[in-house]
Amino acid sequence: MNLTDKLEKIKERYEHINKQLSDPSIMSNREKMITLSKERSDLESIVQVYEKYSKVLKNIAGNKEIIETSEDKELIEMAKAELEELVVQKDNLEDEIKIILLPKDPNDDNNAIIEIRAGTGGEEAALFAGDLFRMYSRYAELRRWKLELIDINDTGLGGIKEVVFSLSGENVYGDMKFESGVHRVQRVPETETSGRVHTSAASVAVLPEVEDVQININPGNLKIDIYRSGGAGGQNVNKVETAVRITHLPSGIVVQCQDERSQLKNRHKAMKVLKARLYDFELKKQNAEISEQRKSMVRSGDRSDKIRTYNFPQNRVTDHRIGLTLYNLSGIMEGQLDELIEQIKIADRAEKLQANGVS
Repeated sequence: MNLTDKLEKIKERYEHINKQLSDPSIMSNREKMITLSKERSDLESIVQVYEKYSKVLKNIAGNKEIIETSEDKELIEMAKAELEELVVQKDNLEDEIKIILLPKDPNDDNNAIIEIRAGTGGEEAALFAGDLFRMYSRYAELRRWKLELIDINDTGLGGIKEVVFSLSGENVYGDMKFESGVHRVQRVPETETSGRVHTSAASVAVLPEVEDVQININPGNLKIDIYRSGGAGGQNVNKVETAVRITHLPSGIVVQCQDERSQLKNRHKAMKVLKARLYDFELKKQNAEISEQRKSMVRSGDRSDKIRTYNFPQNRVTDHRIGLTLYNLSGIMEGQLDELIEQIKIADRAEKLQANGVS
């Protein structure tokens, strides 16, 4: 099947979905409506590019006909000049179509649960984990995403041992998923009197937030504990038992939330994290069966991967997966992540094109 035939099949499917979405029997089925609407949204951009591509092909054929049959020299010259432009447009659209037709991660449009944990390096690692949390908070502000804190365990000295939060907005997981892995920092700690550069690390896990239709949890498999929220003291300590800890017995996964003063809200947030972790657990099991995909540094979300180094003395950030170095550490720590994330996404697309036999 050539490219045009493939695109025509997609357009036929798109038009068929439009008819289904106006069918009363489908409209009354919420789950079916969600599935079809999502598929329609995924196909819409392909159909729009295909319509442009079809128009360019039609114009190319028309100009070739003029060149071959016309006796008007001036008209032929105009047709030749326009044909050159049309061929460039055609090649550009074909490149765009190849990228659009790549298999899409079904979770890219989902919201995300982010977990940051201090790693090796003691208090300096905790301070760096806090810096990463601030960096992603600023990035969320710039992207107009909503950040919701789920759980935080701070050191009381400005550092963070662990923080869990959700991000909601457009294409959150699609942009944030490449942040999973070990982030390493090289800088002189404030407590270092000799000016020696220390290296410490923090791990970041990015999980797609999933809907009930994607994963079901048997309530009988849950152990739920209610306890008092802890904190630094004073007004931060909750005198009422509102904190929630949920243990999923079959997998041993434990989640907790104590950010809200309402037990119900904490339970709701904790369940969101549990669903995301269970979904991620199942995805990792599936991906483990596809060894070539697991070897990919760009696509891997394995927390053991050292993905990036932040060197403060040189104002440098290096992403080890794609060999990219940017001398804009100060801006990146203020949430200016667009260039970094876009370069990783470009490398990921190039890798997928190569894997699909497309140059």
